[in-house]
Amino acid sequence: MSELGIGGRRGEVMRRHLGILEALLFASSTPLRPGEIAPYLGEGANVETLLLTLQADYADHGVNLVRRGDGWAFRTAEDLGFLLRREEQETRPLSRAALETLSIIAYHQPATRAEIEDVRGVATGKGTLDLLMEAGWVSMRGRRRTPGRPVTYGTTDAFLDHFGLERLSDLPGLDELKGAGLLSGRLPPDMQIPLPFEGDLREDEDPLDPSDTGEHEDEET
Repeated sequence: MSELGIGGRRGEVMRRHLGILEALLFASSTPLRPGEIAPYLGEGANVETLLLTLQADYADHGVNLVRRGDGWAFRTAEDLGFLLRREEQETRPLSRAALETLSIIAYHQPATRAEIEDVRGVATGKGTLDLLMEAGWVSMRGRRRTPGRPVTYGTTDAFLDHFGLERLSDLPGLDELKGAGLLSGRLPPDMQIPLPFEGDLREDEDPLDPSDTGEHEDEET
């Protein structure tokens, strides 16, 4: 077969792969990870390369292909989002306790319940963590290698997707939080915003036990 024929065949396969990838992403309501996409493309397909190619193809469109943590999804272009706002549904707003807990987990993860309570200065009720886990924004990560082996919590890709973040490093920094009026302008000059850990498990964490079911205990054991 001539080089032209080989090149044409490769181009045809790539176009087909891009078409399958596009269809999968449009059909999914949640971001898809490369590992979830690969089985649909067959052996030898470079999913990462295909994702970057499709992302470039949609760069100037009304919808963009964006990364959300380890996943990818089509989302309305940022400069056009105001045109497609859906009617607001009546939702139960998060309580102050839930917002504080979510913020602490986002910036301090991996965090145990005791560590969350230490930052807040008050006890964190079981229902608060339940609410955040039911929303899909927080999940159990592992167990801390300390006495009692308490459960550690972290945010999910759904959290990144909801708040329009590609990765945890995109969380607002000190200057952004001040500018938004979320922090007082009179702060200690050496104050720093904690950097969340981005990874599967930290050195001081163990994997969850087989008996862990996704629902945290009333007491960390």
